[in-house]
Amino acid sequence: MKPSVAPGLVVVDKPDGMTSHDVVARVRRILGTRKVGHAGTLDPMATGVLVLGIERATKLLGHLALDSKAYLATIVLGAATTTDDAEGDVLSTVDASGVEDDAIAAEVAKLTGPIQQVPSAVSAVKIDGKRAYARVRAGEQVEIPARPVTVHRFDVLFTRREDKTVLLDVMVECSSGTYVRALARDLGAALGVGGHLGALRRTRVGPFDLRVAKTLQQLEETPGLSLDLDAAVATAFPRREIDPREASALSHGQRLRAGGFEGTYGVFGPDGHVIALAKDEGNACKPVVVLSPAG
Repeated sequence: MKPSVAPGLVVVDKPDGMTSHDVVARVRRILGTRKVGHAGTLDPMATGVLVLGIERATKLLGHLALDSKAYLATIVLGAATTTDDAEGDVLSTVDASGVEDDAIAAEVAKLTGPIQQVPSAVSAVKIDGKRAYARVRAGEQVEIPARPVTVHRFDVLFTRREDKTVLLDVMVECSSGTYVRALARDLGAALGVGGHLGALRRTRVGPFDLRVAKTLQQLEETPGLSLDLDAAVATAFPRREIDPREASALSHGQRLRAGGFEGTYGVFGPDGHVIALAKDEGNACKPVVVLSPAG
């Protein structure tokens, strides 16, 4: 059956309550194709940017530079939970009404920059080949070692004081592998009152942000891509343009002379369409993924 949609990316504004897999299943139905994959999961309670590859663009997903992410979040001070977010059971409650703004700012500063972070026990981090959350559900005690992450930005935008809790609306920009709920947990612990994540919205992943995102309802009403294959590669990778002879060679999987780029880059033919993702190895350009093979 001929695919009903061209290859490219769909950037979804994921709703609350759906898993990333749920979104993939829904988009498969909307676009009429099985070839849909996602890059970078979001927890069910989280909303915002989820990048999906459609048809041949699924080959891009493992190569996209999604190492920088941005979030808007609400941190609740005064209660710690089993999952470090609002979906877990409450472990402890402490009156946080006396926590001063200056103390919050000082501890936020300590959690900004290069830090060592222990992921949440219910995260997808693998321990001896098994996901941490699966071990927790099986009743195991989980010890996850700290790992280096970078929090590029951790700004408190607004503070609300309600009864014995303090709600912080924050903006976080961080490296891939950073858990915002672990930031909430560690901030609450440092302040001596406990903390957890009350809400999370991802506003950007790599170069893709909410400006190109579609809700599932919008996609239902107007099925289509956020970015076609050419635009997706041009947005996410450096661009190299080659002549017809080189294009023919590359589409057959042959190597070209080096392009002089760091890391993976997109190679475009004289017609403006992407042919491949490639990397330089010494003096040669090696195809990593051929997106427009010969014939």
